[in-house]
Amino acid sequence: MKPHHEVLRAAYAVLGDRAQRHVPLGPLTTYGVGGKAALFLGGCGPDDLALARRAVAASGVPVLVLGRGSNVLVADRGFPGLVITLGEAFAAIHLDEPGDLGQPAAARAGGAVSFPVLARRTAAVGFRGLEWAVGVPGSVGGAVRMNAGGHGSDVAASLVRAWVFDLAGSDGDGGMEMAAADLGLGYRSSSLGPLHIVVAAELAVTAGRREDAEREVAAVVHWRREHQPGGSNAGSVFANPEGDSAGRLIDAAGLRGFRRGSATVSPKHANFVQVDEGGSADDVHALIEEVRMTVKDRFGIELQLENRLVGFEPLPLSEG
Repeated sequence: MKPHHEVLRAAYAVLGDRAQRHVPLGPLTTYGVGGKAALFLGGCGPDDLALARRAVAASGVPVLVLGRGSNVLVADRGFPGLVITLGEAFAAIHLDEPGDLGQPAAARAGGAVSFPVLARRTAAVGFRGLEWAVGVPGSVGGAVRMNAGGHGSDVAASLVRAWVFDLAGSDGDGGMEMAAADLGLGYRSSSLGPLHIVVAAELAVTAGRREDAEREVAAVVHWRREHQPGGSNAGSVFANPEGDSAGRLIDAAGLRGFRRGSATVSPKHANFVQVDEGGSADDVHALIEEVRMTVKDRFGIELQLENRLVGFEPLPLSEG
């Protein structure tokens, strides 16, 4: 295995001035904290992805694909590899013409599109089926990757196909069309790996009445404002266990409002962690681990992370 500095040097030799060094990642996430990327390739188009693929092949550099950063906590020490974000080339939305009520249609969106924007755009023409997505503050690519969901639905319920760029690929242009059934979509998960980039997706919608769709969007927005905190957080930290709620368990463990350094279990919703402005990602991580251990000790339930941790060494739960 190459020493890390040699890996980065080999990657940079391919990327050249297109890549930036030591770019802060905190501002690119909704937590707003965390360290720097060793290498950063931002606003990528197709040619940039092809360049990144050559850099990966030449160096074996670790890769983090970052969407809107709404489900990611980056360690204070940062990410020691290449961080990639998609640009305007993957930010288009194409909607079928609305047909008769109940007629099936399709919404196609680039991986860089905001999922709430897609929800509002489809509702504005009367399409039904994606209203729930206004409550998912990530990108379309990120939503597909983790099978994002909420308000009784998820990506798997409407995804038809996705276009995926494989940074480890060697044939053609690296892009491949994948049916939803081939993505291994599960509860907040998929079979996509770290070198796969969702560059576009097609989702099924149904023609309906604009006023009904927009009313449902407004209801989702109102519910979130009433029940979930704003500020610097990344949504639900833990996935809900079968037949239970992570927030209920954390609350029952007496952890609502619990603080560790600059991080706090939200007093408004116990499955959210808030971080102070200028706070520490390592404080957030320590609090998350303390919550996991406490819930396991109290109830024997091992909460599974929904947030994605980047640059941390995993900490084992206590035995017994």
